[in-house]
Amino acid sequence: MADLQFFESIQNSLEAETNLRENIRNAVRELERLCRAVAATLNQVHSATTETVISTKLEAAASRFSEIRLAIKKVAELVPPGQYYRYNNIWNFPLQQAVFLSAYTKYLQNEQLISIPEAEEILGTEVNLRGDSQAFHIGIEDYLHGLINMTSELSRLAVNWLQAILSVLCGELVMDADMILMKGVLKGRTISISRFVGELYSGFQLLNLKNDTLRKRFDGIKYDIKKIEEVVYDISVRGLTVKTDAPASNV
Repeated sequence: MADLQFFESIQNSLEAETNLRENIRNAVRELERLCRAVAATLNQVHSATTETVISTKLEAAASRFSEIRLAIKKVAELVPPGQYYRYNNIWNFPLQQAVFLSAYTKYLQNEQLISIPEAEEILGTEVNLRGDSQAFHIGIEDYLHGLINMTSELSRLAVNWLQAILSVLCGELVMDADMILMKGVLKGRTISISRFVGELYSGFQLLNLKNDTLRKRFDGIKYDIKKIEEVVYDISVRGLTVKTDAPASNV
């Protein structure tokens, strides 16, 4: 005779598991919503016409990271002790996006690569380099995916800024004092982007990446570099090269 209580206990376990996963997904959706909001703010930098606009958008984006930290904390609190890898596929992509947004904001602020301690402070959770932690953390592969996302966005930014420079030169935008200054700023920033992404690619070359998604995405950096180099070449052949040294990047 079958023990019905045995099957009832299994059903209870299945329901508890389903409820837990749904609660985690709901918390992750809030994290995704906040990441989209920050990304939308940063996207406005692509069409910035003055340095003041860039600074304003960066400040607005940076102010939202306290909400992202809280959202990540809420996800972490739902994960049972020792079961990180049982559920981590639910939040992998949103954490990669959070890393990207923090790294991209950091670069636009001071043209430097975000360090792991800085990322941990901004996002409020550990970046684990060893992959041996069962506590909630940002895995090293998620961290690297976030950095690769940044190279793609920087290449798009370089192209859009070139268009802004050409719009000024063609008289499509009013050439006031701020715009004349901004033309020089965009040129300097674009050349700095080229140097920064090249140095970042050199850093990735030091890693022995397996032939998986991360490796394929790393190979894509070459196309971002090519796109940025075409922008820099366009600036050069049009006689727009910056005469003073652009701010040095720090990768």
